[in-house]
Amino acid sequence: MSALALRRATEADIPFIMATERKPGYRKTVGQFEDAEHRAHLGNPDWLYLLHEGMGLALLCGLGNRDGNLCLRRFMVTEPSIGHGSALLPQVLDHVFVQTSTHRLWLHHVEGNEAAARLYAKFGFQHEGVDRQAGVRADGTRFNLINLSILRPEWAARRA
Repeated sequence: MSALALRRATEADIPFIMATERKPGYRKTVGQFEDAEHRAHLGNPDWLYLLHEGMGLALLCGLGNRDGNLCLRRFMVTEPSIGHGSALLPQVLDHVFVQTSTHRLWLHHVEGNEAAARLYAKFGFQHEGVDRQAGVRADGTRFNLINLSILRPEWAARRA
């Protein structure tokens, strides 16, 4: 996949974004926004949507964080389990650490999502802890969120 294939999303990409986040299984592990929420995020300078039309996307928030902490709010691929995540995540990391002043990229993933845990560990994310029963599903059930992060120096060392 070419680095040029990763680009900033626009409002014209909202149907692709919504279709991707509505793939089977993502409602429980990734979540989803409605059209109006995506439009608001795309117009907010604190948010960054990066996408590759054939592989997936990353939704990031916190660009204005004074301490350089950026949240990878959502990372989704169009076809799970065929390598799209392993191809796309390094491009997202490169974009974040080359194009922004981010020092720490952090995320939560749903406890039990072992595919996500393996992917993030493969690219240098470190386990920071558990937010117990921090998430709630539409049916009212609660779940734990696992905290991970990667620091700029860690990304640079892996890239070298």
